[in-house]
Parts: sequence; C-alpha cells; structure tokens
Amino acid sequence: MSDEIEIDLDDLQRRMEGALASLRTEFASLRTGRASASMLEPVMVEAYGQKTPINQVGTVNVPEPRMVTINVWDKSMVQAVEKAIRESGLGINPQLNGTIIMLPIPELNEERRRELSKVAAQYAEHARVAVRNVRRDGMDQLKKALNDGMSEDDNKIWHDEVQSLTDKAIGAIDAALENKQEEIMQV
Repeated sequence: MSDEIEIDLDDLQRRMEGALASLRTEFASLRTGRASASMLEPVMVEAYGQKTPINQVGTVNVPEPRMVTINVWDKSMVQAVEKAIRESGLGINPQLNGTIIMLPIPELNEERRRELSKVAAQYAEHARVAVRNVRRDGMDQLKKALNDGMSEDDNKIWHDEVQSLTDKAIGAIDAALENKQEEIMQV
C-alpha cells in the first residue's frame, strides 16, 4: 500500500462501531417482559425547568425480575416522574408508595412481541444504513485518493479493506438483531 495516500480505516471502524453501540442502546430500551433499568433511559422528566433523565432525579433499581423501582430523591418530583413514565409510551402503569415509584412489568402477549420484533428490525435497519453511509464516505475518500495519484492496485486493496469492515459491522448488527428477536419472542 502507498505510504503517501492513506485512508483512515480506524476512523471508519470507530464510526461503524458507534452505529452498533447506538443499536445496542436502542435494543436495551425495548421491553422484553423482563425488568431492566435501561428501559427507562429514554424517559425524560420535566425537572427544575428542564428535561432530565430519570436516573438524575432518583435511584433506579430492579429488585425482582418483573419489577423496577425508582426512589425519587426530591418528594416534589414524584408526580413529574410518574407523569413522564405514563406519557413515555412504555406501556407501564406506575404505582406510588411514598417517594418510591414501582413499575410492575406485565407479561407480553404474542401480538405485542411481534410488534416489538418489528421495532427491533427497524432499529437494526437504521444501524445498517448508518454503516453504509460510513462505507460510502470511505469509498468517496478512495475516489479522491485515486484522483490524487493512488495506484489502481492500492485502491483495490483499500476498497477491499473498507468492504471487509462494512461486512463485519453488518454481520454484527444482524447477529444482535437475531439475539434481540429471540429474546423478545421467548415466553
């Protein structure tokens, strides 16, 4: 490979891994019938005049497999946290016990499992698109390098490297989707 003209494969790989990390975060927010503190990460509470994540207004615990509890630190924030959870679209009905909000996780029915599986597939497709966009950026860099004097042979080697990174990232996304769908459909 040419020493003068190089493509930053580490940057491309880092960006592709970022798409996969983002996908895993989105998957964590999908409810699978098991309690998880991460399912509350996307929920924002109107606190002190601004939107705040739940974990910054209280302690989130998972005391048992089908229960999440939130111990709200400021008693005046309990109603705001409860409202944020009700309006989040998680499909969970909060129960108040003083400053502790209990979230019993209901069993998922077959129809809801199929819906969640489709949502997971959409998340995976967004991640694939992000990886393909990174690949396109890499290929654009290769075209520019070819115009700047990179040899055809070197360009082909770099092209294969970028494609290999893309295939690996897409494979990881597909594997993560398969695992998540399996977890969702598990009764």
